[in-house]
Amino acid sequence: MTQRSPKVTVRQNRTLALLSALVKGAVAAGLGLGSLAVLVMVVWISSPYPDSGPGGALRAAAGVWLLAHGAGLVRPDTLSGVPAPVGVVPLLLVLGPVWLAHRAARDAAEAPDEPREGPREGARSGAAGPSRAGAFCAVTAGYLLVVAGAAAYARGGPLYADPGALAFPVAPLVAGAAAAGVWTAAGRPLGPAPSWSPLALQEAVARTLFRRRAEAALRSAAAGLAMLLGGGALLVAVALGRNAAAAQDAFLGLAGDWSGRIAVLLLAAALVPNAALWGAAYGLGPGFSLGTGATATPLGLYGTPALPRFPLLAAVPDQGAGSPANWAALAVPVAAALAVAWFAARRAAPADVPRARAWSPRETVLVTGLAALGCGVGTALLTAVAGGPLGTGELSAFGPVWWLTAPAALVWTAVIGVPAALLLRLWRLRTPGWAWRRDVGEADEPSTAEVRQEEAEEAEEREQGQGAEEGAEKDVGDDAAPGRPRRRWSPWRRWRAAAGGGGGAGPADAASPAASSVPAPGPAPEAAPGFEPYDFLPTDPWHETGDPWHGGAAREARWASLKQGSGGLMADFPADRPADRAGQADRADPVPDRRAPDSGGPEATP
Repeated sequence: MTQRSPKVTVRQNRTLALLSALVKGAVAAGLGLGSLAVLVMVVWISSPYPDSGPGGALRAAAGVWLLAHGAGLVRPDTLSGVPAPVGVVPLLLVLGPVWLAHRAARDAAEAPDEPREGPREGARSGAAGPSRAGAFCAVTAGYLLVVAGAAAYARGGPLYADPGALAFPVAPLVAGAAAAGVWTAAGRPLGPAPSWSPLALQEAVARTLFRRRAEAALRSAAAGLAMLLGGGALLVAVALGRNAAAAQDAFLGLAGDWSGRIAVLLLAAALVPNAALWGAAYGLGPGFSLGTGATATPLGLYGTPALPRFPLLAAVPDQGAGSPANWAALAVPVAAALAVAWFAARRAAPADVPRARAWSPRETVLVTGLAALGCGVGTALLTAVAGGPLGTGELSAFGPVWWLTAPAALVWTAVIGVPAALLLRLWRLRTPGWAWRRDVGEADEPSTAEVRQEEAEEAEEREQGQGAEEGAEKDVGDDAAPGRPRRRWSPWRRWRAAAGGGGGAGPADAASPAASSVPAPGPAPEAAPGFEPYDFLPTDPWHETGDPWHGGAAREARWASLKQGSGGLMADFPADRPADRAGQADRADPVPDRRAPDSGGPEATP
């Protein structure tokens, strides 16, 4: 029998894995195309007066699927006989192809869960999968093969793709989705940088601090973009509510049967993200174009717009100068800038770290500026695909202009976001919020249980009228010199008597000099500033202290109360005999079998 080499087996398995990744890319494209074709065929079957047969419907479905990838379509059947371009991409349709390509690349790049091991058939025979680059290339190639076939099939239909659009933006979109899937399978790492990148960039990416700052900037930019989209959608919703009658007339006039109205409704739903971006561009200031001769901005709508009859276009403002209601749209970029500032300030001064680890003002400004730049770049990319031509002549320009909206988004978020981030940082680092952590190192931080116990004990002392003195002691501890651990208040540092003298009496005041075993202290030397002496625990027996709690009268009163509560079961209060005191003093020795010291040895220290 022949024995196969491990290297040959691994090479064969890698080839099979690459073929599997190629098939996964083709299957992902087929799923997107098939689902859209089913939807188009359902609308075609339900239509009472279809314009073409099933072949035309399938070709139209292929064209719409290519439009979902960003490919510009061409409509050959026009009244003038000149083919008209259709370049407005419904952004909601883009989510399907992007998600399918991302998932196919992620599944192809993931390692097997349980690799098989066999010494005779080659180690890692089951774990030998394609590399990340191989998975990316295979999935992208399989997906683009289906794209090319769909473009060739839709060539004779009512909507076919422009051949130049297959190279851009269809291919970059598919490649970007596949690269994101491979990156997800690798755990979404932020480094290392490619080997061909500059050495300074590689060293910067290798630092953990750089990656954290970059992550904070990306999150802040994403928050600003989300606020812009949300504000734009709100503007469109308010405008449609004000012009609801015009939107209803346009919706009912486009189709007379329910199948046509369902198709118009689905198309309007697919264009909702586009409308939100148009509203965001309107709020930023540059506005959007309504043909080659009209532009809508918060200052007004000037020119003669060439508006097709469509429900979403009923939200376009009226011609003429803008009113204060139109100027209120400028609140959208302000909200986006504040969102960027808030997310940057949260990372600059977190609430769960010491104050010394907060970002400096320079770092806060840098991260907020990078977030503003990212917000501008994202706005440029989104607004570039939100518009496009709807025909020739005056209809050749529709939607926002990306090279105007991007600088506007950058200026709004930078001018407002950077000062707001600095103010929020100062507010989060204010003294009331950080006073309990001031001048305390990370290793000296007390536990939560200790802090709560100290707070409860301080509150109890305030109720007894002794809070003023302890508050002064705490202030002294807070103002201690940096670098020295702060002394914390403890209940055993002060022994106060409940009767006689002031509340500041120490143990030496409570016990008689004859009964105390501790020698009387002499004059204390001069202590350094901030030094806080501590008190020794009293060594006097509890029955010899002057505390009234242990006095005879208090003991008799407690015993009488217990006897009354027991119903007569307890005996009378026992006599306080001197012999019992002597016995208690003898039992005070904690070591009963202690031997007497030798006569020749050293005497016990008093």
